[in-house]
Amino acid sequence: MGNYANDHEDAAGQFEQNFNYADALTTADRVVSLRYILNILAEQRGMTATFMPKPFTDRTGTGLHFHLSLWSGADALFPAGDGKVDDGGRGLGLSRLAYSFIGGILDHAPALQAFLAPTVNSYKRTGATTSSSGATWSPRKASFGGNDRTHMIRVPDNKRIELRSGDGSANPYLAIATAIAAGLDGVEKSIDPGLPSGPGESKPDAHFLPATLLHAVEALRKDPVILASLSGDPEIGAYYATAKEEEFLSWHNQVSDWEIRTYLTSI
Repeated sequence: MGNYANDHEDAAGQFEQNFNYADALTTADRVVSLRYILNILAEQRGMTATFMPKPFTDRTGTGLHFHLSLWSGADALFPAGDGKVDDGGRGLGLSRLAYSFIGGILDHAPALQAFLAPTVNSYKRTGATTSSSGATWSPRKASFGGNDRTHMIRVPDNKRIELRSGDGSANPYLAIATAIAAGLDGVEKSIDPGLPSGPGESKPDAHFLPATLLHAVEALRKDPVILASLSGDPEIGAYYATAKEEEFLSWHNQVSDWEIRTYLTSI
């Protein structure tokens, strides 16, 4: 697996695990294996490991960040050069194909969130405005830029992009498959994402990421590319959307402590 870097993250008891890149299926297998291993190791020590996106209201949430690149055999397709011209001199060293791939993900971002952030709790992370540390490390709009962690897509170098809007509850197989489908749609349509945005900035017309799981479901139902991305059959995507809508409504039908505190004696 090549678990080459492990570091303490923003919140208390929060750690980041990094492992070597591989093909999409191998990477998804590694994510599932790592979750299982960490759960077992924690249980053996009388502890609990959680990948819940937002387990604490006042602390930073847990992301699942994918580093994506395209290859043709042994040839990396994202770096500019060797005939892959940097489109418009945007300064990130990426090829035209890479920018189109970025454009596809940004174009389909609202619908993608149904797979990248697939739980009710997910949107307590991406919707957070601050935390006890003063940062959330989660994007709120579909933006891209250089080596800056405020964007949905960060470009750390010219070999890869980092997709930062997914979280620890994501099914890695579905998340990777739909993200690749969105990017390839951008390549097929030669979508231009425009100029990269600066730190903390985004374009005026950039998509806002969905505010709740229900908003993500609504976006998915309106996006034929992502609906059909898992099998070529939009009925599969429609079935998933219905399941996630039911999950949202099941949560919504529960009376919460917040409602008791806010409404019990004030109405």
